[in-house]
Amino acid sequence: MVLNAVITGTGSYIPTLVKKNSDFLNHEFLNEDGTPFGYENEVVIEKFKAITGIEERRYATNDLNSSDLGFFAAQKAIEDAGINKEELDYIILAHNFGDVKNAAIQSDILPSLASRVKHKLGIKNPSCVAYDILFGCPGWIQGVIQAESFIKSGIAKKCLVIGTETLSRVLDAHDRDSMIYSDGAGACVVEAVEDVKPNGILSHAAQTDTVDECFYLFFGNSFDKTEDPNVRYIKMYGRKIYEYALNNVPQAMKKALEKSGLNISDVKKVLIHQANEKMDEAIIKRFYRLNKTPMPEGVMPMSIHKLGNSSVATVPTLFDLIKKGEIENQEINKGDVIILASVGAGMNINAIVYRY
Repeated sequence: MVLNAVITGTGSYIPTLVKKNSDFLNHEFLNEDGTPFGYENEVVIEKFKAITGIEERRYATNDLNSSDLGFFAAQKAIEDAGINKEELDYIILAHNFGDVKNAAIQSDILPSLASRVKHKLGIKNPSCVAYDILFGCPGWIQGVIQAESFIKSGIAKKCLVIGTETLSRVLDAHDRDSMIYSDGAGACVVEAVEDVKPNGILSHAAQTDTVDECFYLFFGNSFDKTEDPNVRYIKMYGRKIYEYALNNVPQAMKKALEKSGLNISDVKKVLIHQANEKMDEAIIKRFYRLNKTPMPEGVMPMSIHKLGNSSVATVPTLFDLIKKGEIENQEINKGDVIILASVGAGMNINAIVYRY
């Protein structure tokens, strides 16, 4: 018998506030030096949609924070797995900015968001260890990798892994990149399951590059030079991230696939971090090119068009939506091999080869 780490339940929370591209028509977008753009917002938005694929995104209501969103997703994952929450050995929660209250300028991570979710779930078992992980957008996938390590080492049987974020609370309204970001949460239960053959997590790969790449995503000042310089917002060097991701993510995916011993023809779906439609498509095309195979039609499910980029929440949310039949013309069937992959601040990259 083989001891496998298997995702037995998933859940997600999609915030209720819809922010359409047209809602940005009256924004004052500025260049980095504070000067106005040389063209109208209609042009900015049209170019933005053509590149990212984003038509609208979701924001959390003012009364909810990241830990609340994570709690909602966790509840659904536990229910979907059909487990007793008191049997959880670990709660691993990925985020980047903690609980940022509406209109606040500080992040709150005391106590940790994982501890807050455990509290909200009402789990009494002190042996259920709850902790946060900061790994950029790939945080949820890294949490799943850690859960697999706990299970394979024999110190855990059931782990809850959550990715939750409210990027709407840390964006600069004067930066056109702010249109990318959104809020949301996704979660899964990873369990130890014995079987006659390998299932669940088959292999994985991860890396961190910090020589030149460390600050491609960072906290910086508003482009509006009249704002308080001590208040910081999420910023990025989009072109550098694009080039880095295109050169490195396909290689990490290939490495993970080679570790699994499977062939590229075995892969049915690639669930990649929903960062930018054009970038994601270029990454997956290069991955298939590295394996000397054309990219199959329908291999890349997308949720970014309606949900935007919610960082750590994109991959688990996409997984949950497909699993529950909520992504048009997309499904995952028993025995299908899928790849989960992400890239983000750090710069960090990871990939998992998974048999469903």
